[in-house]
Amino acid sequence: MKKGNTVFFKNKPCIESFSAVCGSKEKEGIIGQYADIALDDDMYGESTYEKAECKMLTTAILQCIEKRGMTEKDVDVLISGDLLNQIISASFAARDYDIPFLGVYSACSTMSESIMLGAMLVNAGYVKRAVAATGSHFASAERQYRYPLELGCTRPPQSQWTVTGAGSCMIGKSGKIKIVSATMGKVCDFGVTDVNNMGAAMAPAAADSIMQHLKDTGTQSDDYDMILTGDLGALGSRIVKDLCWEKGFDISKVHVDCGEIIYKVVENEFQGGSGAGCSATVLNSYVLTKMQAGLYKRILFAATGALLSTVSSGQGESIPCISHVVEMEL
Repeated sequence: MKKGNTVFFKNKPCIESFSAVCGSKEKEGIIGQYADIALDDDMYGESTYEKAECKMLTTAILQCIEKRGMTEKDVDVLISGDLLNQIISASFAARDYDIPFLGVYSACSTMSESIMLGAMLVNAGYVKRAVAATGSHFASAERQYRYPLELGCTRPPQSQWTVTGAGSCMIGKSGKIKIVSATMGKVCDFGVTDVNNMGAAMAPAAADSIMQHLKDTGTQSDDYDMILTGDLGALGSRIVKDLCWEKGFDISKVHVDCGEIIYKVVENEFQGGSGAGCSATVLNSYVLTKMQAGLYKRILFAATGALLSTVSSGQGESIPCISHVVEMEL
């Protein structure tokens, strides 16, 4: 069943297992005690940042499957993407598994898109189990989108820190956490051109999708224990709450942003975390663990993505963004 931009899952696919790998900086924050693997060295024993990112993703996928007591033969499809050109981390990770692969790109909203697509396939009966996964690495993202670390460029106060981490979850037909519905996001562009100000660029897309979901489902923000956005950071979190409030939707009491909470509060990280691995690690460690324990009964997961490239930014283009929303409940 579909209403507006929202798909309602009659058969209620479930999160059967989940796993997360986080970097050395990330483990000092809220997710450190919940991640399956917390690295001491962000190189992860590899020779390049890109290889380390791929290894984190490969490990998160494997951990997710093994925690369910299964092997790759029990998984019908892997849905994954990342931030690098040609989604090389996801594609190279997929070559290690004998599983059909659907590569997706939605920037930092890749986790919610992957879960949404996996739930659609399971709900329709096309597959029994799907694994959704994504990740990012601070150093590989800096090299691709901004400046090589060797230059030692000063970070402006509106910037965020790309999270080093990866997350994965298995979507199937049994489990405590059910995927009830999902809202497909629309591309929004408010004319932001500052590649360091991801929060301001992505907040309108998050607000649009959250409000669309509430309209389509006939729910209020208070019906949820948490409305979890992806990686807006401190500034973007304020903006998304203001944008929703202006349209008559007050989400301030239940809104939480992965980028705002992932690092230690005492650290001066400017606006917080970002990157595809930001929402992936927070969701697949801290949030789903708390939900599985019954502390959260119903949540909206709205990861957010900035659909820019170095080419588009170099040509003076503004930053189009998107957010997909997934509703989960016990």
